[in-house]
Amino acid sequence: MATKANSVPHRTVIEVDPFMYELGVSPADQQKGIHNRWHPDIPAFASVKPGEVFTVQCVGKSFPASRSLGSLTDWTGAQIGNNDCSDDIKNVDLSKIHNLSGPVAVEGAEPGDCLVVDILDVRPFDKMPWGYTGIFELENGGGLFAREFNSRAAKAIWDFKGVYATSRHIPGVKFAGVSHPGLIGTAPSAELLATWNAREGALISAHQNAVPPVAFPPEPKGAYVGQDIPEDVMTKIAREGARTVPPREHGGNCDIKNLSKGSRCYFPVYVKGANLSVGDLHFSQGDGEISFCGAIEMAGIITFSCSIIKNGVEKFAMKQPMFLPSPVDPMYSAKLIFEGISVDLHGDGKQYNMDATVAFKQATLNAITYLMKLGYTREQAYLLLSAAPVESHVGAVVDSPNACVTMALPLGIFDFDILPRDEGLTKRDLGQCAIRSDGVV
Repeated sequence: MATKANSVPHRTVIEVDPFMYELGVSPADQQKGIHNRWHPDIPAFASVKPGEVFTVQCVGKSFPASRSLGSLTDWTGAQIGNNDCSDDIKNVDLSKIHNLSGPVAVEGAEPGDCLVVDILDVRPFDKMPWGYTGIFELENGGGLFAREFNSRAAKAIWDFKGVYATSRHIPGVKFAGVSHPGLIGTAPSAELLATWNAREGALISAHQNAVPPVAFPPEPKGAYVGQDIPEDVMTKIAREGARTVPPREHGGNCDIKNLSKGSRCYFPVYVKGANLSVGDLHFSQGDGEISFCGAIEMAGIITFSCSIIKNGVEKFAMKQPMFLPSPVDPMYSAKLIFEGISVDLHGDGKQYNMDATVAFKQATLNAITYLMKLGYTREQAYLLLSAAPVESHVGAVVDSPNACVTMALPLGIFDFDILPRDEGLTKRDLGQCAIRSDGVV
């Protein structure tokens, strides 16, 4: 028979209260086991044995003064509310992101090893069945088309019903989410951290006036470690700690939608214990996460099991992580595929030489303009392609001067026909997403 003795639950190594803001306390600022910088001096908050199954709860860090009780404790730290205005996106404080749960040490891991991480489950909190997708301002975050669109804040709120997501701000679509961690990685060594700061600092120096910035340097303002550590150590972490915005050799903010439940990841180890951290959970995301905050951001729970391959970095010639994708994937076989090449056909017509980024942008713009013919606004289309299970592939990078990239839009997510017809496309009244209170888009 089933008893408590033979039904031992998996251990939760980092547990938080995502509703502490209702008591006037930030969801992370006064909770333990959360940090928002990468640094080798951040000690492990918890440790696990190889093969142990454990769960980690992921929330945000802090709360703005003008908070809403409908705010989500996501990677921004409850700065975004479940409402119909995007002023919270406009005013988000990016010095406080991302809010990662960890580090979690794996007993026996040493520098040079390979940490094998099995992602067993990813799900939202039952008490928070919603998320959001955001377009960030040109001057505060950006996105794939920050300059082309002179981006202004907009967002869509998504409601979760089991595996499905729908939005009052993007009507006519419903799709199954592929939930995954947008950000996961091991701690850097002191040498690796110095390398990051040096090379990214050189890039910033070469593009000092870039808008949006080409990279984010260490910034003491907003730095947080939810542990009791000496003041001088915290000062050092705040001064040197790498920002969590980009992916790097250790993993980080890769935003790979296929790292969902059932995936296996292989990470290089740089410090004793590996010190795994995770956050930025997504209910769904399209390839590219194009609008900067382009996934359906959520707070939630992730379940892991880890093992170690000794000397794995040398055995596998590892420079960066590897992974096996999940066997669980929504079945959207019918797709309308848009092609892009290395010519700015939506701009000045300039020819680029084998530029896959230009080709990706053109494929995406082809999809956006098509969706606008169906009645979606440019902002709605941008958000939809960011959040839905859209797939992008590199067709070719050998046929000079044009690289070819495709974007595949699943037909099954729409509740109406979107295919090309002899009579053309039917344009519907599909409203608008949440925009700024001043009406600027």
